[in-house]
Amino acid sequence: MRSALGAGAEALLVTHAPDVRYLSGFTGSSGAVALVGGRAVLFTDGRYTAQAKAEVDGLRLVIDKRLPGVQAVDWLAAAGVKKCAFDAGQTSVAALELIKKSLPAPVRRSFFVATDGLVARIRQVKDEDEIVRVRKAAAVGCGLFSAVLQYLIPGVGETQVAAQLEFMARLAGVEAMSFETIVASGERSALPHGRATAAKLPVQGFVTLDFGVLLHGYCSDMTRTVHLGRPSEREWDVYHSVLEAQVAAIAAVSPGVRCGDVDEAARSVLRKAGLEKEFSHSTGHGVGLEIHEGPRIAAKQEQVLEPGMVITIEPGAYLSSGAALKARRPGARGKKVHPVAKAFGVRIEDMVLVTKNGHEVLTAASPKDWIEL
Repeated sequence: MRSALGAGAEALLVTHAPDVRYLSGFTGSSGAVALVGGRAVLFTDGRYTAQAKAEVDGLRLVIDKRLPGVQAVDWLAAAGVKKCAFDAGQTSVAALELIKKSLPAPVRRSFFVATDGLVARIRQVKDEDEIVRVRKAAAVGCGLFSAVLQYLIPGVGETQVAAQLEFMARLAGVEAMSFETIVASGERSALPHGRATAAKLPVQGFVTLDFGVLLHGYCSDMTRTVHLGRPSEREWDVYHSVLEAQVAAIAAVSPGVRCGDVDEAARSVLRKAGLEKEFSHSTGHGVGLEIHEGPRIAAKQEQVLEPGMVITIEPGAYLSSGAALKARRPGARGKKVHPVAKAFGVRIEDMVLVTKNGHEVLTAASPKDWIEL
């Protein structure tokens, strides 16, 4: 482990809750894991005595009234550790200073060595048990999308749709939503992260649903965009351009492929469609114990995909009212109906597992071809 920690560190202090869970199985909100010399210890406080004993297997368990990070550092120092690595990306300055105070002044100055996401990098590649859990969460998400379609009625509030979806998710047995549900309709569909509001679903326009569930500790994430009423030629064309980009990016997913190349597979399609400037975010991200984790599927990312990674593929196009009026690109499929000058947006997202020989779409059970209600 020392070579991975770098800078002469001989131990690792882990306080980020998802990393603690990954290493120990402990799901409480107050815990720390210390690793040194082949030993691993979980520290927590008395509120979690029964829970920790039930969840933790294979690690020594220490329960004390002090903060878990302080307990861990005291134990490491007593074990003779001189340098300990910590995740600088997940530990606040205030938290680090609080933990440092338990150390003698001469030791305090040189004890901690910053590292960046060591456990998070390991978590990027899922084992078989994790893949089963992610697959189940994705399946629940697909079922929810099919069930919520009946509630997409003009005049119904976005928050009502979100509430119904989340209610059905609870009935399906999920622990929570994996992030705040996005329901963005009409002109609000042009907002990439348009949280549900009191706005009413339109008679004519797109509705974007971006949601996920937390099941057995693992997240799902998917986006579908449907249309209420007859579409304009521009709406039809943009939707199918985004779909083409999404399909192209999924096809590019395979072991050894650079994340930046997957992003470019989507971006090149939208570039040819004249929509590159309307694609304002990265193509995807990893999913697991957290809704956003590595790898990052974005432009110029050199990291390569590995079997066991679970990523999203979610290109989109978000048009202002001026962009919505632009002519269709040559050869595009469309419907000869009235043009629309209103802003609108489209995003389509699937979860994709990188396999030994290619990929598997975990949300394939949910249709993404044009849905018109």
